[in-house]
Amino acid sequence: MSAAEPSGGWAPGQVVVGDDPVELNPGRARITLTVHNTGDRPIQVGSHYHFAQANPSLDFDRDAASGFRLDVPAGTAVRFEPGIVRDVDLVPLAGHRIVPGLRPEGGLHG
Repeated sequence: MSAAEPSGGWAPGQVVVGDDPVELNPGRARITLTVHNTGDRPIQVGSHYHFAQANPSLDFDRDAASGFRLDVPAGTAVRFEPGIVRDVDLVPLAGHRIVPGLRPEGGLHG
């Protein structure tokens, strides 16, 4: 037994996961949008960012994306390389769906 392993066989903060994959956002409605980075630099959008307000160099249907975020694990992001077109899955924002102050245009206000 090492110093990092207590007598019970468990380490502090140890996480035990099951064998089955974890389903993200079960039961949530999803939409798929095609996104084109028209800029000359990579753009990253975080997991819980209101997608309709993402960088203006990303070309996609912003009206359809209103009230949605990326369907990716919390704390991760999707990177859009310059000139590349890709599809992304989005899920509705939860809670009160109030998204003020991210960008001057496109905020949701209750």
